[in-house]
Amino acid sequence: MLVLALGATLATGHRGERLVQGIVHGVDTRFAAAGFRLKKVHVEGASPMATADIIKAAGVYADQPLVGLDLQAVRRNIESVGWVSEVRVVRLLPDTLVLAVKERRRLAVWQRSGKTAVIDDQGQVIAEADPGRFAALPLVVGEGAAEAAPIILPLIAQRPKLMQRTDALVRVDGRRWDVRLKDGSLIQLPSSGEEQALMQLEQLDARSHILDLGFDRIDLRNSELVAVRPRQADLPGRPAAVGA
Repeated sequence: MLVLALGATLATGHRGERLVQGIVHGVDTRFAAAGFRLKKVHVEGASPMATADIIKAAGVYADQPLVGLDLQAVRRNIESVGWVSEVRVVRLLPDTLVLAVKERRRLAVWQRSGKTAVIDDQGQVIAEADPGRFAALPLVVGEGAAEAAPIILPLIAQRPKLMQRTDALVRVDGRRWDVRLKDGSLIQLPSSGEEQALMQLEQLDARSHILDLGFDRIDLRNSELVAVRPRQADLPGRPAAVGA
């Protein structure tokens, strides 16, 4: 009978809309009176840091009538939160709302113009994330570094010895990377073919253990020639050239 009543009023213009709203409100009130009011919100798949922002964005409140709740509006609200990649909103009668979230994977801290932000694995800023709480993430520096980070960081991460020594990756002229190591050494990567250059570095390290010994600079920008500049205190003079 309720479906028939709703259908009969749709053709009557604004008066019909008011009648529909009145019927829906009446039904919602009846269900609320029967005990179908929001008591619990379960957030699944989100970190503790993200959960508070998600619940706030959902815009729901205790004792809200649950049957008439606009689940699509709740979903859109939650999708606006920077932590969130996807969300599914489920109503469990009599009193529970479930927010099943897929959280964006945090990739790095991005520093530019004196400001820092956390970025995800697509290079997008997670506005709600406090960079100070993610000191363990890699640091990428410079304009354009966020967009390029999802390509270079997996290549570095595949090389644990290099990764654990890396202090920051600096984007140079929006074209290529400098890898700054914790001991002050610098590795200059080319604007393309970064993986091949890193393989050259691995081969050099296998022969000479250069990552353990330290250096001032390794220039990998020329695929035919690797130029190594020792630390000035150890061996001043022109950089050594190593054939690829």
